[in-house]
Amino acid sequence: MFSIRFDMRAPAFGASATDLYAAAIDMSAWAEEHGGLAAVICEHHGSEDGYLPVPLILGSAIAARTERLLLTLVVILPLYDPVRLAEEIAVLDIISKGRASYVFGLGYRPEEFEHFGLDVSRRGRLADDKLTVLRALLAGGISPPPQTPGGPMLMWGGASLAAARRAGRYGLGLLANGAVPGMQEAYEAACRAHSHEPGPTLLPPSDTPTVTFVADDVDRAWDEIGEHLLHDARMYAQWNEDNDTSAGISNARDVVDLRENFPSHRIISVAEAVETVRSGGRLNLSPLCGGIPPDIAWPYLKRVGDVVLPQAQTPTHRSSE
Repeated sequence: MFSIRFDMRAPAFGASATDLYAAAIDMSAWAEEHGGLAAVICEHHGSEDGYLPVPLILGSAIAARTERLLLTLVVILPLYDPVRLAEEIAVLDIISKGRASYVFGLGYRPEEFEHFGLDVSRRGRLADDKLTVLRALLAGGISPPPQTPGGPMLMWGGASLAAARRAGRYGLGLLANGAVPGMQEAYEAACRAHSHEPGPTLLPPSDTPTVTFVADDVDRAWDEIGEHLLHDARMYAQWNEDNDTSAGISNARDVVDLRENFPSHRIISVAEAVETVRSGGRLNLSPLCGGIPPDIAWPYLKRVGDVVLPQAQTPTHRSSE
């Protein structure tokens, strides 16, 4: 089916943050009624284009407008006070009735650690210490307690053997943003070494599309929203120099280069989208990517729910000879 992802970038040439945030909430409510599986809400700090710094606040707003849509919040754990984070997670667990889960990561931008007065070289130790406190609190040390017994699902992210081992050591699921050889094996070995049953894993190859749009006219769509997709690609590339592991990293020079040579950001036809869904794939939608104005973004999103999914669910008939 499809998921929707929000990072709330609002570059100067795009829509205003006010319009984008309102649209993200409305789009999540719409997605719930049209086959959407989950909203993925991301986090970064101090970005010049206004990248979302507080995923739990937007997650709470979306949870209040929906009833079934799953929420996956990406959280840079070393940047948080674990007591405050546990309280916020518990409240969102209550508001969402247990629909929110979390993917923790170490973070990788030195600027973000400077923003919080933290030493980036200690991020691993900070994460370990804070995760231990956080899990103890969610299991019974805060008031109000989360609705979900023991707290909501917690997973670990990253794209390295160290990330896989950390997930296994704590018995968390592994929801990676990329994969290197041996991650699955390292994760399972760490789980066994610490008496945990392996949990769910997602290890996407580096060529996995992270931003997808569905268009009636692909050429026209690239003309209409290509600069927004390029902005998103360029920003992630600036933050991830020499990263050839994580999905979604594209060193594109211009829109044509992004379209022709990089798989991270793609615009596909209705027929391609239907085939993807029929074959069991999922469309990773990012409807407001790069600050796309909502009036332009909505038709691309609605095309998935109103056209692609109904066609994908219609049985195909082959003539007999």
